[in-house]
Amino acid sequence: MRQHVRVPLPDGGSLAATVALPEGAAPATGWPGMVVVHEIYGVEPDMLDVVDRCAEHGYAAVLPDLYSHGTRVGCLARAMHQLATGKPGRPTADIDATRRWLAGREDVDGARLGVIGFCMGGGFALAYAASAPPGVRAASVNYGVVPRDQEELRSVCPVVGSYGGRDQGFRSHGARLQEHMRALGIEHDVEIYPAAGHSFMTDGHHPVAKLALFPLRHGLVRPAADEAWRRTFAFFDEHVADHE
Repeated sequence: MRQHVRVPLPDGGSLAATVALPEGAAPATGWPGMVVVHEIYGVEPDMLDVVDRCAEHGYAAVLPDLYSHGTRVGCLARAMHQLATGKPGRPTADIDATRRWLAGREDVDGARLGVIGFCMGGGFALAYAASAPPGVRAASVNYGVVPRDQEELRSVCPVVGSYGGRDQGFRSHGARLQEHMRALGIEHDVEIYPAAGHSFMTDGHHPVAKLALFPLRHGLVRPAADEAWRRTFAFFDEHVADHE
């Protein structure tokens, strides 16, 4: 069951977030944890579904609202600035505060964490994982921005990623991620699905985006989504949930 929480921030403020826990009592060692980073649209129903999906798979999952500081426009501008410059900004600080909050729970094993992001959040998840945060063992990057300079990813944990072959805006980033991971010798599982476009893994209802972002071939593609989720959780189960 989902709960709305406030994640404390270093400046004394707090960040709105949604958490979902697996059913039943937590194991003695604590559940493995997952930080979910939302798409550019914010905390929409499809992103809340991701939190539920992670909890159903045995992960304590938390979705921070990166737009809960002031106006949505201002928050979006800060997020776009981080993506454009590649320099850590407020979104990275918020993701780290969320990771700290999750790791500090008594029912979570702070040494077994993952981060998963979509669209804008995919780029943030990758950049955050590359900063080698404590306890983060794997990252899932889904149709997110990948830096041109592979050295920016040298410290990244194992990565699983999914991209759409019809997504003219981001498919090249999927190929770039594959190339970077191979060159750096980092364990990875990155796939590009020929029949899928942008945001193909979640059932989001964004009719304006489907028209305005036509080159991205925006929308759910169930066969590709099912396979991408299967790969994603297989990867997390191996690298995050496993006690080894």
